[in-house]
This record gives sequence, structure tokens and C-alpha cells, in this order.
Amino acid sequence: MRNCLRREELPGSRTSLTVMFGRLSVVLALLFCSASETPAAPVSPPMEALSRARATVEKFFEQATNVVCMENVTQAVVGKNGKANYREESVFDYQLQANTNSGALKLVESRDTRKAAFRDSGRTLLITNGFTSMLLIIHPSYESSYTFEPAGEETVDGVSFAKVNFKAIPGASSPAALQLRGKNYPIPLSGTIWIEQQSGSVAKLVATMDSSLSDVGLHNMRSEIHYATVHFHDPEEAYWMPVSAIIDVETARQHWRNIHRFTGYKRFRATIQVEELETKR
Repeated sequence: MRNCLRREELPGSRTSLTVMFGRLSVVLALLFCSASETPAAPVSPPMEALSRARATVEKFFEQATNVVCMENVTQAVVGKNGKANYREESVFDYQLQANTNSGALKLVESRDTRKAAFRDSGRTLLITNGFTSMLLIIHPSYESSYTFEPAGEETVDGVSFAKVNFKAIPGASSPAALQLRGKNYPIPLSGTIWIEQQSGSVAKLVATMDSSLSDVGLHNMRSEIHYATVHFHDPEEAYWMPVSAIIDVETARQHWRNIHRFTGYKRFRATIQVEELETKR
């Protein structure tokens, strides 16, 4: 079984460096336990929250297909002082489409340009796509590619979050890749997930590159994705959607930072119109 996420480059931007997220190769493992085995140790609250998150992440991809939003993208070149010394901004109508008709999860990002960025042809910018689907890391079909460990709990504004660390298993396929001169280089990821204890919803996911890809010039990559509940009316519904993604990529000579902001979520509505046509004889 093979799951994949196709991406389209941001219109109006040219670069030799692209970071992609969302290639998913699924490994299924069947585990059989005899009745005489020693009972398993109690599961910690963070790992219980991770189990709930795995259940809710499938619903996330279903709901994502039902909404569109506005995506504001800032592509920046960062100086040694950590501040952007050049940036370009674009605006798109954005949708993440999920399809399981073939039996495998297939994801496609759709972008229609609202506002194209002014292009400086002398600048090399970073293209980052697919990071809203980073929740593939905790998709039930993907747990064989990572190890997960409890990392304690944290309370923010009265809400309790479980923290879970993840780390790529050596040799396992990675959903993140660097695309350079037409070739994809898998990026091993490790990081931390903040999960709302009661609902199992992920509030934040931070991932970094687990090891350097210095042979192709990539020294570091860090991404931070935030999610929040979006409320709809008539009928009343609440969807759990991405609200921002910040991606930093560094080489020996360059530091890029791309920021994606997602606002103005709208829900699709399907209507059926029936017309009676007079039959002429």
C-alpha cells in the first residue's frame, strides 16, 4: 500500500530548493500475544492521549476535504541576526483534499492565487508545501516509522496538554523530503507533539531534522505547526484545523523562513436543485 501527497509549487516563485511533506509508505505489522504473557504495564497519560490523537487524526483528514480557507504565505531570507532581510508574500485560496477510494490515503493540496508575490529574480527562495498534513506522523498506519515516548504534561491557559516525543526509526521511510535538482532526499524527523488530554486533538507539533544532510548542503530544518478548533454555524459543527506553520531551513550560506497562515475557514455545502420540465408532444 502506498500513500502519497502531491504538491504544487507556489505560483510566481522560482527556487532550486523545495521541502515537501507527506510521502507516506505504510508498513503493517501483525503482533500475536499468547494468553500466558505477563500483563502489560499501565499506559501513561501522554501515551493514552496519543492513542486518542491517532483516532482523531483520521477524522481531521475527512473534515479537511469539506472546507476551504485563505492561506497567507511569507517566504523570507533570514540574516545572521535572526531577522528577515528580504521577504515575499502571497495569498491563496487553499484546500487539502483527502481521498481513500482506492483503499489508501491520498492527499492533494489545491491552491488558487488571490495575490501573487512580487518576484526578485535575483533571489533564491524556499518553497514549502504539505506541512498541514504533518499529522501523518501519528496516523495509525504510520506508527512503525517512529518511536514515541511520554514527555510529561503542560498546562496552558487552564488547558492540560500531554507531551509526546517522537523519533524516526533508522531506515524507515520519512514523510518529509528535500527536493533538489529534481531528486528527493528523505529527511529523518524527531520532535514533540502537544495533545489536548480530553479530546485527543493536537494543538502543536514541532519537528526537527534528526541528522544533517550535509552531503546535499542541508544543515538544519525545523517546523512548528499549530492547530485550533474552528466553529461553524447552521448546522453547528466544530472542526480541528491548522492555523499556522513556520518552517526554517538552513544551509552553510543561507537561512530561509517560510510562514503559512490559514484563516477564514468556510465549509462546503452541497445543494440539489430539481426542476420540472414540461414535455412537448
